[in-house]
Amino acid sequence: MIEYRIDKRSGVATYMQIIQQTRQALRLGLLVPGDRLPTAREVVEATAVNPNTVLKAYRELEREGLVEAKRGLGTFVRRSLATAQTAPGSPLRLELAAWMDRAHHAGLSREDVDALYGDVREERYPTGEGQF
Repeated sequence: MIEYRIDKRSGVATYMQIIQQTRQALRLGLLVPGDRLPTAREVVEATAVNPNTVLKAYRELEREGLVEAKRGLGTFVRRSLATAQTAPGSPLRLELAAWMDRAHHAGLSREDVDALYGDVREERYPTGEGQF
């Protein structure tokens, strides 16, 4: 089951953080069709956010066709966003993990890696070229 991590200093609305984290879990195959998302109560207890915020995020995910609310049972994943290239054990994922290991051994901090990744991503996927 997914555990949401809310960063109140990020400048990103809490409901959008929930949506983004759910999409990422779907894209990486961490959530698959049939999986149940945590209840609003469980998310509230873990993150101290307003229940309406969680429900707003879940409604948006449902509107996108990614999840389905089943009255009295919970909210369940309807479809995945994972591809063979993003699945655990995929060649690209293993290659990226090896690169991360090299970066770590070279002394790069997490912030250095984020900056480097973001810069190269912008070179290869210019803004406006589709969602990434």
